[in-house]
Amino acid sequence: MSSENRTRIQELMASSGVRFGTSGARGLVADMSDEVCYAYTAAFLQAVSARKGSVALAMDLRPSSPRIAAACAAAIKAAGLRVDWCGAIPTPALALFAQTQPIPAVMITGSHIPFDRNGIKFYSASGEITKADEAAIADAVVVVPKHGLLAELAPANPDAHRMYMARYLDFFPSRALAGMRLGFYEHSSVARDLLSELLRALGAEVVSLGRVDEFVPIDTEAVSEADVAQARRWADEYGFDAILSTDGDADRPLLGDENGDWFRGDVAGILCAQYLGAQAVATTVSCNTAVEACGAFSRVVRTRIGSPYVIEGIEQLIGLGMKNVVGFEPNGGFLVGSPIERNGRTLQALMTRDAVLPILCLLSMAREAGSRVSDLRQRLPPRFTASDRLQEFPTDRSSALLRQFSTTSAALETLLDGLCGKPLGIDQTDGLRVTLEGNEIVHFRPSGNAPELRCYAEAVTQQRADALVHACLQRLKSGFDV
Repeated sequence: MSSENRTRIQELMASSGVRFGTSGARGLVADMSDEVCYAYTAAFLQAVSARKGSVALAMDLRPSSPRIAAACAAAIKAAGLRVDWCGAIPTPALALFAQTQPIPAVMITGSHIPFDRNGIKFYSASGEITKADEAAIADAVVVVPKHGLLAELAPANPDAHRMYMARYLDFFPSRALAGMRLGFYEHSSVARDLLSELLRALGAEVVSLGRVDEFVPIDTEAVSEADVAQARRWADEYGFDAILSTDGDADRPLLGDENGDWFRGDVAGILCAQYLGAQAVATTVSCNTAVEACGAFSRVVRTRIGSPYVIEGIEQLIGLGMKNVVGFEPNGGFLVGSPIERNGRTLQALMTRDAVLPILCLLSMAREAGSRVSDLRQRLPPRFTASDRLQEFPTDRSSALLRQFSTTSAALETLLDGLCGKPLGIDQTDGLRVTLEGNEIVHFRPSGNAPELRCYAEAVTQQRADALVHACLQRLKSGFDV
């Protein structure tokens, strides 16, 4: 009997349900068997032609992550490569470490998705894998042994942690946050110890909030009503200058002002880009139109949703000769596409989503201006966005609805009847983004990572944007069909 199996990744995707989403391979923990995780990692190493040296490996704090990491480590060792185990660290910290070596990297994380799911993010020696790399992984045929699918992990290499800390301590002035009293909603963020250490090193007083042992999925694009209310209670109780948090793997930030009101991720991204003196910005089609209306940037490129597409937009801008190029998504994840110089200090490029940079930039912006954090919103035109999602909404149903809305104007008008003005135009860059009478926007999109239908809205007041999202999702939830 053979002690190994030849596995075609395309067939494995279909049989296991573990597929590439917006960023990385993700699926139910129950479906991410040792064999599946081993096979995906072997296919990745084959696709990026990793034949010698080391591969960096790290994870978030989900309870399923150590076992998945052990399976990935076994595949790395079987390929004749060394495992550079970095432990539980933020995704951008791993990316920075791998970029500096340079070596490939594997991050075990489900980011913000529900507790019963997890994922694997892959990095080539040059950064996040591309859609072409994903296609090469999907086309691969790999050998999976019947035994030895888990490898023991050595003590974690602390260099990734130190390098990530130094990136920001070297860029921001000493004591940049001195005098600020900050609440840190730590929950199960993999950055909870590192970011606390960094904030204190920059002079801030940091109060730990909501630290838990069990994993909590925080979605920075669809903040729960409980987390909205909790932040306001903390603000009232403690008198913070700001409240901050991240998603599980710390590539998406969550920043609240002194009142406990969370910033939208795209608003934080625009302000961060302004603080850094960006000349050009790549962002997604779902971003707040204030990115153009604020007049701060020479060029704005809009892309499909997902960091690989934002990276393509950044590369397009660099190819046009733009300097100080950055990118961000409405989830708040911020990418630095080219070196940024500010006050004689240089921030090197990091082409992956990062939660820490926008947090530090907005806090520094407020402190340098001697203003409250809430006052930062006044720097932008009055355009307000909201987003939420229907969970357990099958992707095939989402896709069928959007196809019908795009091909039959009556169907879309029926959905929106009585909720807003008539549709004036449709953008299908990613999902269905509808411009409406009254200078309003609604945008529907199936999630790339889970069976969810997301809805975004933009309007002239926050209340109106919130109401549009709520009304559209309620109508769909109630069984609306075409």
